[in-house]
Amino acid sequence: MSVKTYTVQGMTCGHCVSSVKEEVGEVAGVTGVEVDLASGRLDVAGEGVADEAVRLAVQEAGYEIVA
Repeated sequence: MSVKTYTVQGMTCGHCVSSVKEEVGEVAGVTGVEVDLASGRLDVAGEGVADEAVRLAVQEAGYEIVA
């Protein structure tokens, strides 16, 4: 299992975190999602997880990956 880290822009509250975790958690191959609101850090654990799929899931939640 590998973990990829992204930086998400625009999250301001616990609801934001929940939305991102829910959407990213539905991406194929994802086995775990951790979000740190203060830093905007998104850690995605799993195998064969496509970066573009994570990016689209974050956009679906209403936010943007910046790094």
